Amino acid sequence: MTQATEILGHCAPAWARVKDAFAANFADAHELGAALCVHVDGEPVVDIHAGVVDSRAGGAWRDDTLVNVFSTTKGIVSALALRLVAEGRLSLERPVADYWPEFAQNGKGRIPVKWLLTHRAGLPAVRGMLPDDALYDWERMCTALAAEMPWWEPGTRHGYHPVTFGWLIGEVIRRVSGVSVGEYLQQAFAGPLALDLFIGVPESQHGRIARISRPAPDPTNLEAMSFMQKVMTDPTGVTSRAFANPMSIATGTNTPEWRSAQIPAANGHATARAVSRFYAALAGGGTLDGIEVLPKDVLKYCWTEESAGSDAVLGIDTRFSCGWMLSQKRPNTAFGPGARSFGHPGAGGSVGMADPERRIAIGYVMNRMGAHILLDPRATRLIEAVYA
Repeated sequence: MTQATEILGHCAPAWARVKDAFAANFADAHELGAALCVHVDGEPVVDIHAGVVDSRAGGAWRDDTLVNVFSTTKGIVSALALRLVAEGRLSLERPVADYWPEFAQNGKGRIPVKWLLTHRAGLPAVRGMLPDDALYDWERMCTALAAEMPWWEPGTRHGYHPVTFGWLIGEVIRRVSGVSVGEYLQQAFAGPLALDLFIGVPESQHGRIARISRPAPDPTNLEAMSFMQKVMTDPTGVTSRAFANPMSIATGTNTPEWRSAQIPAANGHATARAVSRFYAALAGGGTLDGIEVLPKDVLKYCWTEESAGSDAVLGIDTRFSCGWMLSQKRPNTAFGPGARSFGHPGAGGSVGMADPERRIAIGYVMNRMGAHILLDPRATRLIEAVYA
């Protein structure tokens, strides 16, 4: 029998069930290193961590350990866009080309900004193969996307944009704000709210980043196996190109190049406390500690359904608001029972979410990736424990 993993940090007595669920992930779900933070009414009731930062070299997970949260980054980037909307500098209904003229190529001149956020633009991938290092080249990726022809008629359907999402909305943010997405994140949210959160981690902070461990194939996970088969057997199809052109995002995640680059759909690095604190502001009416993140009249975009049904890229049904995933209409894929709950999972397990009706926010980060397409069972267990 293996020794129980020591759970460190703070957990209010009334929330002990959440700590138990976190410990259970280590006991029977092969968790390696992880952290969990839960805010209620803007106050942290759970802020715990455990395990190791590197499966090979060990090293204890600390309360300031950073880790790549993959697509959990998308919710934060979406809020940056809405911040510009709130300031009157960006309109969701205006064409992207009004802000980024080169984007109008190949019949894209009328695509509104909103369709970038709602995965309806038809640009989840670049058709022509790109070299691996293009992943770290902002100008090259934006130039390729500006020249790309949509994979379907924009606005007629939706399909998850796993990596291109970040460059598409990120370039609009850059053009409007005048600074990079990573810089704007520090100006708008990370600095004012004291969030340990980066898109493009300074080299001086690389030493506290946990090493990501990739998942082993699980033949019992039929949905994931079917998805991988689709990627591998149709290399020129939209799904394969979306996840593997320039290259699979999982390939470079532990390199300095990945950590330093700005890939706003996939390479945010954060602590669980930072993710939860960010969502605590959204769950609390847009304000935390007297600092307004988003005004109340813009918050509706976080939970209002914009896209639903068959996903042209993932091949399953999905639901999205303006940048966030909503609870899916399938088992074990809900952000709790709240009708207005919203959030975003990241590849392999991480998640950030808010429930404005109950003023709950959750941030969960980890370094052992799972193989599930949407919410990982570890995250689902934690969310269910919070509501229990």
